[in-house]
Amino acid sequence: MADNSMLMSETGRSLLSDSSVLDSKTGESSKENVSLGSILNVEEEMPQIETRVVLVQEAGKHEELLKALEEIKVPYIKTDTIEELGDSDSPEFESIFVVSEFQDSIFNNLCKADCRVIGPPVVLHCAQKGEPLPFSCRPLYCASMLNLVLCFTGFRKKDELVKLVTLVHHMGGIIRRDLSSKVTHLVANSTHGDKFRIAVSLGTPIVKAEWIYKAWEKRNEIDFCAADDDFRNQFKVPPFQDCMLSFLGFSDDEKANMEEMTEMQGGHYLPVGDERCTHLVVEESTVKDLPFEPLKNLYVVKQEWFWGSIQMDARAGESMYLFEKSESPGLKKSVSLLSLNTPNSNRKRRRLKETLAQLTRETDVSPFPPRKRPSAEHSLSIGSLLDISNTPESSTTSAETPKSSARPSKNAAPLALKQSARWQVAKELYQTESNYVDILTTIIQLFQVPLEKEGQLGGPILAQEEIKTIFGSIPDILDVHTKIKEDLEDLMMNWTESKSIGDIILKYSKDLLKTYPPFVNFFEMSKETITRCEKQKPRFHAFLKINQAKPECGRQSLAELLIRPVQRLPSVALLLNDIKKHTAEDNPDKVTLERAIESLKEVMTHINEDKRKTEAQRQFFDVVYEVDGCPANLLSSHRSLVQRLETVALGDDLCDRGEQVTLFLFNDCLEIARKRHKVIGAFKSPHGHTRPPASLKHVVLMPLSQIKKVLDIRETEDCHKAFALVVRPPTELNNKLLSFQMTTEEPPKEDWLKMLCRHVANTICKADAENLIYTVDPDSVEVNTKDMDSTLSRASRAIKKTSKKVTRAFSFSKTPKRALRRALMSHSATEGRSPSSANESYIGSRLTSTSSLAGIPSPSLVSLPSIFEKRSHTLSRSTTHLI
Repeated sequence: MADNSMLMSETGRSLLSDSSVLDSKTGESSKENVSLGSILNVEEEMPQIETRVVLVQEAGKHEELLKALEEIKVPYIKTDTIEELGDSDSPEFESIFVVSEFQDSIFNNLCKADCRVIGPPVVLHCAQKGEPLPFSCRPLYCASMLNLVLCFTGFRKKDELVKLVTLVHHMGGIIRRDLSSKVTHLVANSTHGDKFRIAVSLGTPIVKAEWIYKAWEKRNEIDFCAADDDFRNQFKVPPFQDCMLSFLGFSDDEKANMEEMTEMQGGHYLPVGDERCTHLVVEESTVKDLPFEPLKNLYVVKQEWFWGSIQMDARAGESMYLFEKSESPGLKKSVSLLSLNTPNSNRKRRRLKETLAQLTRETDVSPFPPRKRPSAEHSLSIGSLLDISNTPESSTTSAETPKSSARPSKNAAPLALKQSARWQVAKELYQTESNYVDILTTIIQLFQVPLEKEGQLGGPILAQEEIKTIFGSIPDILDVHTKIKEDLEDLMMNWTESKSIGDIILKYSKDLLKTYPPFVNFFEMSKETITRCEKQKPRFHAFLKINQAKPECGRQSLAELLIRPVQRLPSVALLLNDIKKHTAEDNPDKVTLERAIESLKEVMTHINEDKRKTEAQRQFFDVVYEVDGCPANLLSSHRSLVQRLETVALGDDLCDRGEQVTLFLFNDCLEIARKRHKVIGAFKSPHGHTRPPASLKHVVLMPLSQIKKVLDIRETEDCHKAFALVVRPPTELNNKLLSFQMTTEEPPKEDWLKMLCRHVANTICKADAENLIYTVDPDSVEVNTKDMDSTLSRASRAIKKTSKKVTRAFSFSKTPKRALRRALMSHSATEGRSPSSANESYIGSRLTSTSSLAGIPSPSLVSLPSIFEKRSHTLSRSTTHLI
């Protein structure tokens, strides 16, 4: 029998709402002409229908489901069979059936009876969101595709398509026959057809059918959404799916790279001439004619199609990139056909016509002809654009012109054919400045702006943090040099020998000082970011390939273009020196030019000094990240890294004998770190950058003032490249001997010891740094390097490490013995007793207490006295010859 216990809502009316899941046009009709009074009258006349939820079989046993219905205040009943509901067809009730399985006989019978059926996830979703149950004329199991509009293409089997459409409806999705801007996803079984082409142009995500099947497997996850980018990207249709590619005219390295990219993007590659090939990608700059007659179904495309498809993350239309035979080698298109956003061929032909007309036009007498369209100007002046060392003679026929051409009065007056040497060099300064501004504009317009553009096809190519790292302060530098160019332009248009060029440079010297250091300091990081992203992100690699091949770049890479700001200020300083040479002594600009040159030198000096500080800071952070447990007080504004040295420990004071130890010498301290035995996992920043794990473990940070002597151990048959430090920590009463063996050829041992002593002398304010070095025999300090690389020595070190682990595991005290020893030394110092007596008395009491607690003697604690006595004896013998 059905459970007739019902939870009634306060109003007793239906809590259902129409959420527009219904895939029909019923709700689209407007009722604007109906008055408010008539609506109220209709509501009064309509009978009130009670809504109830019927939990069928397993759904009635779902505790979370029952709790969710109570939260949204919907009455429910439980039943095992539909026949038990005698009033299921009663006009007084509107029943909503909750079924756990959408494939059994009960579900099929409910569908045949046109009953409203939902799944448990729908109820849980509504309770979580605080929303009423949705209205749907179709069975609705979950809301993972709610508000998604799907369209299908390329499916030939009707049964498969019906199954996919049914699953989409069960998850709340809507199906459209025709592709339009309202479609949110295209489910494609093929990359051919009009729907696929339209989806690519609209930027509509294109996915495989597996996306629907996997989403249905997650139907019981309440918070799951099929439109999530991370989930959807697993099933996106790759650009070269169903494509067989061949490559013609490329070098072996380029061809291998493109073949690898083809397989990464879902395609396959074949030899040139294979009949199965669907696309032949041609390098148009080297291939003038095809070696064979292509088949009708073979697309012969330029390489821009290949890289453009990868950048868009979808196969680009072939019609825009078809390879055409060149009719004449002298006529070349100067307008870039690489852009994916200019499909209008008429505009391209018109631009080409204007460019060819400009090429055949005679050179104007004036050195500043009226500027044409920016695109045409870029096409005409690539050689001079990328050559900042143009001579005035070679530049007079080029198309470098002022940015503003709306000055007919200035351009109309022809200048004298013969000008002074000062004018010639000033003109070169202006022309190179104009070229430099064009280069910076190209960097921003061709690279930075497209990368920062929102709504990119396939999503953002780079993260904002990566874009900021690559381009830095380039926009600020462009703003300053645009103003300098305009001032130089005015000066050249109104030229007289008394015009001051130095004032223009002095006017913007503070702006140059502000904008250049941030870029120059992080230029190496910018190049590293470009290289890393190009390797890790195929879309960025394709983006660079497309744009770097454009005439505006002159076939130079982005990294090569970005080096121009680094080179610009020295170039300007040289040109100012040339202008000063050709300036008369009585010319007021002579003194101004000297001041301008000095200001540029100050800017460059500041840049170099700032760069040195920045590199030092980077080295600091590299040490911090490389050394696990590195003290925070290592970072200091007055501290700088001097030298790094790889060594092997020859004693047991800092760490075990034979362990690899790295010494970081700073100007006032020495950081000692050992190699980690277990490397922790890599650190990943919020921006996705993975930092390598720390490979070293901090041992001690020692101020150089604690180093009392530096021992140069003589070279013998049993001792090679060894040295030692006599140090006295503030917590110790006696000196300690730290001995090491260098494992690298650079720096030489003599240079390293002199460098160390010099910084120790500077720290303790002594001028005689050489007096800190003492040459000793290996036997006098008991140092031997003969057995460091032997198999027996390595086995002994491994046994010692294992013994330590076992001892520590069974020890009741986790206090390291070195820390315990320091505590004993300080305890003995305060009470005026000898260290040995203090050790014995303290350890004896310690053993007694711990043994009484455990009932058995502790191995680690029993071995402590003998260890301390052995070390004290060794320490006293080692330091006897040094004090």
